[in-house]
Amino acid sequence: MSSRFNSTIRVAGACLAFAITAFSSLALAKEEEEHEHERGIRPIPLLPLYQQECASCHIAFPPGMLPASSWQRIMNNLKHHYGADASLDEAAVKQLEQWLTTVTNRTQPLPEPPEDRITRSAWFVHTHHEVAASVWSRPAIKSAANCAACHNAADPGNFSEHYVRIPAVKP
Repeated sequence: MSSRFNSTIRVAGACLAFAITAFSSLALAKEEEEHEHERGIRPIPLLPLYQQECASCHIAFPPGMLPASSWQRIMNNLKHHYGADASLDEAAVKQLEQWLTTVTNRTQPLPEPPEDRITRSAWFVHTHHEVAASVWSRPAIKSAANCAACHNAADPGNFSEHYVRIPAVKP
């Protein structure tokens, strides 16, 4: 009877350990999803015009990475778009600005970052605080704005830490 009891206890303990592990994994995944949702960087269907115009030079940054006011200023100053002329016709600007601000307004409000730069936003700085300045200047990365250099799933809008691979320094 004692060995049967011990066997039952071992099986119950193993089941409990499995349940705790499974629950913890689900809870962590849910927490990560909620954290990304709070920042508004969950993958959303992109406006084809946004994909065509903006993603031709850099990744199509998820609209929730900036507040609506930042997107408005960016869209109204495309002639001086971070050192490049990204001018578009008036109709395209209007369509893109409306889409960006509408989508952004569905997420939790964000404070305006300095110079409307995603890389200077409070959430970006907090999330990347452990990344040394020397990492950003690696030839394969070049700048903090090159998300896809480290975030392997950035193009479809997935910035999960599970898909981060920081390029090594080549000897």
